[in-house]
Amino acid sequence: MIVGLTGGIGSGKTTVADFLGELGAYIIDWDELARKVVEPYQEAWKGIVEHFGEDVLNGDMTINRQCLSDIVFNNEEERIALNHIVHPEVFKEDARLTEEIRSREGSAVIVKDIPLLFEESLTRLVDKVVVVYAGEENRVRRLTERGVTEREAERRMRAQFPLDEKVRSADFVVYNDGSIAEAREQVERLYAQLCQ
Repeated sequence: MIVGLTGGIGSGKTTVADFLGELGAYIIDWDELARKVVEPYQEAWKGIVEHFGEDVLNGDMTINRQCLSDIVFNNEEERIALNHIVHPEVFKEDARLTEEIRSREGSAVIVKDIPLLFEESLTRLVDKVVVVYAGEENRVRRLTERGVTEREAERRMRAQFPLDEKVRSADFVVYNDGSIAEAREQVERLYAQLCQ
């Protein structure tokens, strides 16, 4: 069973992924994979430096994520270019990890935490889709608590596929406007269903 986990920025997807991992699911975090494939001298790192130039590098040769983010969030063509560089390497790493898990445990529940599952039309990679939902007010509050300005939070939310549309396309929804205990209870019920 391969599950695609997604939601809107600030909806609490990481919390839900952590709960699923604690219950026994194998978690493949695509944000983590994206960070791994752009480490210095990896293929995606080389592609980024070739396309965007050395101005996007820190002194230790790592990618300056803020600098790159400023470029791609304000220019759709550059965002697409970055995705064309990074995504193939993420796909390769995802396939490798999936195969590794399957070879160890054939009946595993594998949860792929993919923030842009709908935006990048990746639902074909999964058997079921779980969307983590939280209202806009809660999402903005959570993002500002992380140091993002309210204006930036709203801009990032608008850049994503509308959360209500994701909910309509989901097989399961975890509503995360309440307490942590309420979210955990929903995740426990969800995991029991996935294991069937």
